[in-house]
Amino acid sequence: MEVIQSFTIDHTHLKPGIYVSREDKGFITFDLRITEPNHEPALAPAAIHSLEHLMATWFRNSKVKEDVVYVGPMGCLTGMYIIMKGYGSATEGRESGSYTVEDMRYLTIECLQWILTQTEVPATEPQTCGNYLLHDLPMCKWESARYLDRLEHDFHSEYTKLQIVLDDGKLFADA
Repeated sequence: MEVIQSFTIDHTHLKPGIYVSREDKGFITFDLRITEPNHEPALAPAAIHSLEHLMATWFRNSKVKEDVVYVGPMGCLTGMYIIMKGYGSATEGRESGSYTVEDMRYLTIECLQWILTQTEVPATEPQTCGNYLLHDLPMCKWESARYLDRLEHDFHSEYTKLQIVLDDGKLFADA
């Protein structure tokens, strides 16, 4: 079996930021890394669940809503994935092209600023959410404020790849 691309990233050196996880089949997957994996605590399930509801609501109502395919949490609870159609641009005055990390940074900052003004999480009733009791808006806002500060003052966007050589001489990343 082929090694999944995200398993080739060195998570021991991954800093909070925004990364391009994949570009294929006409889609761009952005890795919005909120905490530093294996060095900081993961996001609490209730906080990241609220963040998912709020980010999905914002992105699907934003100026790029037609290009948003998916907004959801990572299984490791250290960030969110946003999948966009692989064309268009959120930056005014630019010709159409792929969304860039800077485009996603701009959009995410705008989204986080909006989240910090919210007084409730959308769709938290039994009819609209499969785990409607698992929400924590105050902690979601705390994590959002911390991530916003990182995006504005300590931005990272380049993955560190693993360099593990397998028994057959192939690099793990190329296996």
